[in-house]
Amino acid sequence: MEQEKKLYTLLVYSENIAGILNQITAVFTRRQVNIESLNVSASSIKDIHKYTITAWSNEEQIIKITRQIEKKIDVVKADYYTDDQLFIHEVALFKISTPKLLEEPEVSRAIRKNDARMMEVNPTYSTVLLAGLTADIARLSDRLNEFDCILQYTRSGRIAVTRSMDEEVSRLLEERSKN
Repeated sequence: MEQEKKLYTLLVYSENIAGILNQITAVFTRRQVNIESLNVSASSIKDIHKYTITAWSNEEQIIKITRQIEKKIDVVKADYYTDDQLFIHEVALFKISTPKLLEEPEVSRAIRKNDARMMEVNPTYSTVLLAGLTADIARLSDRLNEFDCILQYTRSGRIAVTRSMDEEVSRLLEERSKN
């Protein structure tokens, strides 16, 4: 019986070594699991980078992927989470037609209703910024698509922190430094 697929978020911590991103994504490729979003940044720990990766999978498969990633020599720690275990955020930028914005008042209402912010308005286009949950961004995108006013659209990868007081990797590194 095949397990139900859910959206999982992996938080991977590694040293900042060239080629590690390729090694991590190769694990997903070998298992034929598509990465939905990927965000790489410095972490709260000096010289450690954090990879926030989302993928639709079943738990059995995501456990195997996480274990394989953690076996990589430059990976310090890898864990997987469901949405309820994390604080999550994304950012989206919409470039919309200013003429359509001006002729259709519902476009402006949709932007305000979704707590988005106008960044720039010129005679040709306007840019709109929305920070929030994936569902919030999808809702505004769907609404703006109804007015056929989107000229360009982009969304950041997910950023996430755990709901625990500290990062698991902090304790791990602390224990390693004592030994």
